[in-house]
Amino acid sequence: MNLRQNVLITGASGLVGSALVEALDPEKYSVFSLTRKTDTESRSKRFNYCPHSKTITLDPTVNLDVVVNLAGPSIAEKRWTTERKQLIKESRVDLTVALASAIAKLESPPKLFLSASAVGFYGATSGTPCNEESQSGTDFLSEVAVAWECATKEAEDAGINTIHLRFGVILSKKGGVLGKLLLPFRLGLGGPIGSGDQMLSWISLPDVVSVIKKLLHENPTCGPLNLVSPNPISSTTFASKLGSALRRPSFLPLPAFVVKILLGEMGEALLLADSNVVSSKLGPIASPLSHQKIDHAFDALLRN
Repeated sequence: MNLRQNVLITGASGLVGSALVEALDPEKYSVFSLTRKTDTESRSKRFNYCPHSKTITLDPTVNLDVVVNLAGPSIAEKRWTTERKQLIKESRVDLTVALASAIAKLESPPKLFLSASAVGFYGATSGTPCNEESQSGTDFLSEVAVAWECATKEAEDAGINTIHLRFGVILSKKGGVLGKLLLPFRLGLGGPIGSGDQMLSWISLPDVVSVIKKLLHENPTCGPLNLVSPNPISSTTFASKLGSALRRPSFLPLPAFVVKILLGEMGEALLLADSNVVSSKLGPIASPLSHQKIDHAFDALLRN
């Protein structure tokens, strides 16, 4: 008897998606990926998304147990022009709406729908840390996260257990913030950004994968879930700990006005805004995380 779960992953080639695919035991999970391309070869694939028509094609011979939605262009890849901001928002929302609609209409819908979001949901924070009970913010990243989460409505209305994964800054030397900072820090050119006081909510990539695997196994009904370490840190601490892990000096600051000139609104939102977020739900599901403190995370992630 085949007891493997059928898992469909969007964004399977991304930072989180590729790590998750690699980590899933093939004896327990049959993993399928969603392709976005619209050429003839892609249309012949078993699972496909057509951006032009905003439609999803699902293989009717595969009964999906879980759908993990991780797709979306990087928010930090390019400067935020009006067109770029529209792409960031619409690409996430359009695919998620189409995906939620497609799985809701299945004769045998999946039992679990994990859909990516971000701690940007809360906007710039201050004072008391935000948790899953906190209200959404009002800036662009908040707007994107709120719309992204609302896009799963049809799946939720169909009774599919839907969990919004509100990711903090995911640390991996293979990409993301840490991947971009490794070279300047290794050259001794790293340091605090802006005032250095702004908080950063983070989680290591191995912990992200571990949490998702536990969600696949346990299928808890928990609603939105902040995937963050219980210990947010300041920009100054981040720079100091990264410099120590690399055995390099880390005292050269990057002034706020330079960030604004170089990166505009994106730089303000990603590097200068306060993100002090914790989770009131993650502990019972995945406690303890392997990397709860930033120095332990850096030591593990940069070991090789």
